[in-house]
Amino acid sequence: MRGYAHRLTKSHAFEYFIIGLILFNAVVLGLETLPSVMNGYSYWIGLSQQAILGVFIIEAALKIFALTPRADRYFRDGWNVFDFSIIVLSLVPATGGFAVIARLARLMRLLRLVSAVPELRLIVATLVRSIPSMLHIVALMSLMVYIYAIIGYQLFHEHDPEHWRNLGISLLSLFRVVTLEDWTDIMYKAMELHPLAWIYFVSFVIFGTFVVINLFIAVVINNLDEAKQERLRKLEQPPTSENLLSELRATQQSLRRLEDQLQRRQEEDDEGSG
Repeated sequence: MRGYAHRLTKSHAFEYFIIGLILFNAVVLGLETLPSVMNGYSYWIGLSQQAILGVFIIEAALKIFALTPRADRYFRDGWNVFDFSIIVLSLVPATGGFAVIARLARLMRLLRLVSAVPELRLIVATLVRSIPSMLHIVALMSLMVYIYAIIGYQLFHEHDPEHWRNLGISLLSLFRVVTLEDWTDIMYKAMELHPLAWIYFVSFVIFGTFVVINLFIAVVINNLDEAKQERLRKLEQPPTSENLLSELRATQQSLRRLEDQLQRRQEEDDEGSG
């Protein structure tokens, strides 16, 4: 039975079924936002939510059963812990102060699509891997914004107090510039006082918008390539003793079933000849 549960949970058909169920759950959650649908079909909507949760519980139970007697290995996988946490939160009664938690748990089921699709898991793992390098880029960006904010305050605070009257407002103005939200209005206002003020703004846009964003993209692409290489190395590794043992058990069970069938047929033949 364990071998069958292991093969079932690892099969592509089972994975596609779970993905389809998650997408169906997304449709149901969307229907809950339509008053006309809820007025006429609230019972069926609620029933479908319970059925979806039931399937997710069965899926987790099968995965844990497939790993027995070392079921603790199920919780060594971060994605399994994530899926199990969503199931636990979904079991919270949607009454009183727990109603918000229950609604959030239903929404979080959609995030299971990430754990169900290997490519999405790879992207999320890449983003997590990129965080340390991104923090360095953010630190550099913060330093440059701080320096530009002080320079902008000193140059323009008397002429354009709306955008430069203090350090905080200067930082907000630079945030508007780096997001390219009508930043030329701020630049033209500053150029009324200093015609060469465009150098200040253009240099900041080039650094903040193009250089930094390209650095972020480069970090993510580099880590994505490393994650793909690591995934390929894992796929090329020989099967572990645990996997071999699981396959051996499944083969033994198949042989036992075949032996039982042969024995029954032999007995039937003996009875027929007798």
